[in-house]
Amino acid sequence: MSFSSRFARLLTLVLAIVSISASVFAEQPDQDQKTAPAEGVLTLLPPDAVSDHVLAVGGQTISYTATAGTLDLYGPDGAKTAEIFYTAYVAKDRGAARPITFAFNGGPGAASAFLNLGLVGPRVLDFGPSERDGANAKLVDNPDSWLRFTDLVLIDPIGTGWSRTAKPDDAKNFYSVHADAESLAKAIWLYVSHNGRSSSPKYLLGESYGGLRSVKIASALRQQQGILVSGIVMLSPLIDGSMVFGGDQSALGAALRLPSLVAADLERRNSFSEQAVEAAERFALTDYLTTLAAAPPSGDAAAAFYSKLSQMTGLPVEAVTRTRGFLGDSYVKNSTGGDGRIVSFYDAALVAPDPYPESASDRHDDPVLDGFVRAYGGAFSSYAHDELGFKTEMTYNLLAEDVNEHWNWSDRPDGKAGGRMEMGGTDDIRELLSLVPSFRLLVGQGYSDMVVPFAMNRYVLDHLPAEAAGRTAIKLYRGGHMFYTRPGSRAAFSDDVKDFYVATSVAPPAGSE
Repeated sequence: MSFSSRFARLLTLVLAIVSISASVFAEQPDQDQKTAPAEGVLTLLPPDAVSDHVLAVGGQTISYTATAGTLDLYGPDGAKTAEIFYTAYVAKDRGAARPITFAFNGGPGAASAFLNLGLVGPRVLDFGPSERDGANAKLVDNPDSWLRFTDLVLIDPIGTGWSRTAKPDDAKNFYSVHADAESLAKAIWLYVSHNGRSSSPKYLLGESYGGLRSVKIASALRQQQGILVSGIVMLSPLIDGSMVFGGDQSALGAALRLPSLVAADLERRNSFSEQAVEAAERFALTDYLTTLAAAPPSGDAAAAFYSKLSQMTGLPVEAVTRTRGFLGDSYVKNSTGGDGRIVSFYDAALVAPDPYPESASDRHDDPVLDGFVRAYGGAFSSYAHDELGFKTEMTYNLLAEDVNEHWNWSDRPDGKAGGRMEMGGTDDIRELLSLVPSFRLLVGQGYSDMVVPFAMNRYVLDHLPAEAAGRTAIKLYRGGHMFYTRPGSRAAFSDDVKDFYVATSVAPPAGSE
């Protein structure tokens, strides 16, 4: 490399550092600025609420401090642009090596109450024996809380939860892949800086779109904030948009969806077995894939092929024949044999009455997403008010449709619009594996998830470069997109994540389990 080339690279690096420093100082005004009175909707946000609690789990007790509060973002002119709401749970008497995990839900437009009260936090929403009774759900202590092995910070992106911009019209500036990742990376830096956690091993947890969000944040943390994450845990993640969005129309996309449809049918018939799902995976990527990729079969070959698919999935053979073996669009409405019931796109093993049995299209609310899990929003508002002491009149935005509808699927700094089918996190994962030798990735998925079928992400991980060997893994659990609503699956996943942390850090669990 010539001297001029080296000098140009050095100059670029210096300018980048200066730019990062400038943005950091823009986020950290002096104390007089930070204590200036809020304006507009931000006046509804109270000061941070800090409280002490004790969690009894596994015969041990974990004393921890809970903080429900906000992190302030400022523009280059020193004016406050937004406040990001977060909930933190930090074990007392922790060692210097205790990990800290920053968690995000997806959507885009979902708040962190799902992960908070559904999986990782010290309290969990119990949906009763049916595992789906939202009307009578109750908060109980979480025996599987991740506080056993990590401190937790759950963050609500702008427009969700209680995170808002100072000026309502500015919210759209955060509704893109790139701007979202940058703002959340800044929030993580602020929390780390304010709480002296620079030496703690740092992990990210992302659910659904939060999986893509987590790798974009990890890249932003590395490039802009000088923070390297030790690992990422993804739950039912969106990783490759080309597979998830419109993938049913391709032979490969349909093949990667088939094992989840088979798993759901096995669950509904109370005959689930891992061996049967594994056999379905093998069939999906061999005979099924090659048949769909070729010209449609005819005659006896077609009859035998469509009959086999009907037996494997529970779909009527007429529906399978009509779609020529591409099953995704017909599954929700037809998989129970036209008996006036539908299955959930979020958990195809879950059956509910069809509110529009006379309609051939899926025009109904989803039994999971629009059914019992909506209870997380009201439960979290009450929990934050009554137990954490965060008292506000602002509505908690559990699922912000406005965010989703106006989302820009671009990760370009210039904000140039992008399409969701072109969006993906594989490049970010490849770079993290290459540039951070200690980095590890764990993916957890539900067998009967139709939103992001597990075989799609297995395919992504299987096609990473050689350096991914032994550093990435996928684990499967009974249930759908939010499999943690099943207590058994929540416990199994939490234990697997604990093992993952132990393997990638040296921190002892809280309470010395």
